[in-house]
Amino acid sequence: MASNIKPKPSPKESPVEPFKRAVAGCMRAIARKPDLEVSFAAERPGVAGEKARLPEPPRKLSARDAAIVRGHADSLALKIACHDAGVHRRIAPGGQQARAVFEAVEQARVEAIGSRRMAGVAQNLSAMLDDRFHRGKFDEITDRADAPLEDAIAMLVRERLTGLTPPPAAKKLVEFWRPMIEDRAGRNLDKLERLIEDQEQFGDAVRDLLESLDMGEDRSAESDDEDSAEGDQDSSKDQSGEQGENLQSEDSDARSEETDSSGDESAEAAAEAMDSLSADMTQDVDMGDSEVPGEQRRQQKRGMNEPRGPDYKPFTLRFDETIAAEDLCEPEELDRLRGYLDKQLSSLQGVVARLANRLQRRLMAQQNRAWEFDLEEGQLDASRLSRVVTDPMHALSFKREKDMNFRDTVVTLLLDNSGSMRGRPITVAATCADILARTLERCGVKVEILGFTTRAWKGGQSRENWLASGKPQNPGRLNDLRHIIYKSADAPWRRARKNLGLMMREGLLKENIDGEALDWAHKRLLGRTEQRKILMMISDGAPVDDSTLSVNAGNYLERHLRWVIEEIETRSPVELIAIGIGHDVTRYYRRAVTIVDAEELGGAMTEKLAELFSEAGTPEPRRSGTRRHIA
Repeated sequence: MASNIKPKPSPKESPVEPFKRAVAGCMRAIARKPDLEVSFAAERPGVAGEKARLPEPPRKLSARDAAIVRGHADSLALKIACHDAGVHRRIAPGGQQARAVFEAVEQARVEAIGSRRMAGVAQNLSAMLDDRFHRGKFDEITDRADAPLEDAIAMLVRERLTGLTPPPAAKKLVEFWRPMIEDRAGRNLDKLERLIEDQEQFGDAVRDLLESLDMGEDRSAESDDEDSAEGDQDSSKDQSGEQGENLQSEDSDARSEETDSSGDESAEAAAEAMDSLSADMTQDVDMGDSEVPGEQRRQQKRGMNEPRGPDYKPFTLRFDETIAAEDLCEPEELDRLRGYLDKQLSSLQGVVARLANRLQRRLMAQQNRAWEFDLEEGQLDASRLSRVVTDPMHALSFKREKDMNFRDTVVTLLLDNSGSMRGRPITVAATCADILARTLERCGVKVEILGFTTRAWKGGQSRENWLASGKPQNPGRLNDLRHIIYKSADAPWRRARKNLGLMMREGLLKENIDGEALDWAHKRLLGRTEQRKILMMISDGAPVDDSTLSVNAGNYLERHLRWVIEEIETRSPVELIAIGIGHDVTRYYRRAVTIVDAEELGGAMTEKLAELFSEAGTPEPRRSGTRRHIA
């Protein structure tokens, strides 16, 4: 007897599935990783361990779209095959701007290796780069202040290594910087081509290039710290710094001589470059190299900053601004950016929401009213009314509410809005701040969300004013501050929610002057009437502003940051905690935690807030003794 049940048809394969399989197979071949797990998602491309993530291709795939996806795959695969993360961490400079240039040039090197050997890879990478710069609207910039220096140098290095001109969307950006870079570092750029196959020698040549661009103070500072950490007891700190510079100079000269005599060896090694892989080459392209070398080894110089705080000064306050997020963007644009933020992190929202709900339960438990019963005095217990009527002389018919440890509280989340936070870190930080603000508001805790950056790269109007004044010595802070109020403490979450989308706006994130931002957020908290005040700083690097550091001491901003932290931790009722993303903040703050991956931010924020709210009674007494580090 025939059955009336029709078999279910096999599900139709998406038209782009064959393309995905081909791209994944090609990526494994170039990376020499047969077990590499390749996935596609509407998120930023990256590699973590044995997993790679590529952008989701559109269903209607054009030739340009296909080339862009292949370009991302080729870029990640070449980074896996031709980049040694251990060597990179050892030779990379410590300063934020110098490190950004160093990493951009290293990416240009590994991509150039593939472009020189495979014409198809060169075409894919060009399409990917053109799309990236077009999305960043770099083809519309009209001022050099909006053109990131690291991208310009990387494009010039790519031009030297491959002979390919910058993609159309990057031409404006490169031309803003080309005259200055060619004039000061043209010879250094010319040396890079013969060193392309040797990552360590190439890195040393890039460090020389940074010296030519007056970004070499980062190198000297790092050398001083390493000498100090190794415990050189034969010289004072100043002498160690001078010796470190001399040693570096001699070592650089020696390496230059060695490089000149090893051109043939580099050429012979070219054929073996793709085979010389190591187990640790599968680090995340965006996150894996985020540890700043030397920071873990740097000794804390306790007490060095106490008399230095008052020395800090801005050259002018005329161009600084404190502005609400909605005043920086049109309402329609804010709605679009907020939608983009939600779309980018739909998966992360569930995880952070679960953590936030757990925090909410803990806070609610602390706010539950508790009573003591069967007391001789207090408030009449209604459940004992029958006993009061039958036996009026019975003494144990009263109750009293227990004191609660939970106090009226306000929390400020201060977010680093510097250029190094661009991409995944700032997206995660915005989402975590959004969800935690909503959670704490449910618990009766007011939350303020603030951001800090600068109005321009390389100084802006403050620097122009300094130049017009004849370049006076030691001008102090030399950039225009931009402090952003995303959500004030008294604003309900539903009204301020879309403001956090502003962090997704291209061109907003520039440089970071942490000390003044922390002082600003602290003063706002002091003006609040709540009993308990908590300030959480979220940052991914030490304070950096090239304009300021080029005309002041190399540790000018960091010294001021330490002084502000010391003032808050020892003399203020505000409880200060910090979270560093790929940056060791425990050397600055008593209460601190460092995370390697931005994905861990939600867990770190909820955990540290839960710890603070779990502390009973009065705040911890302030002492100027040894710092406590919360790991």
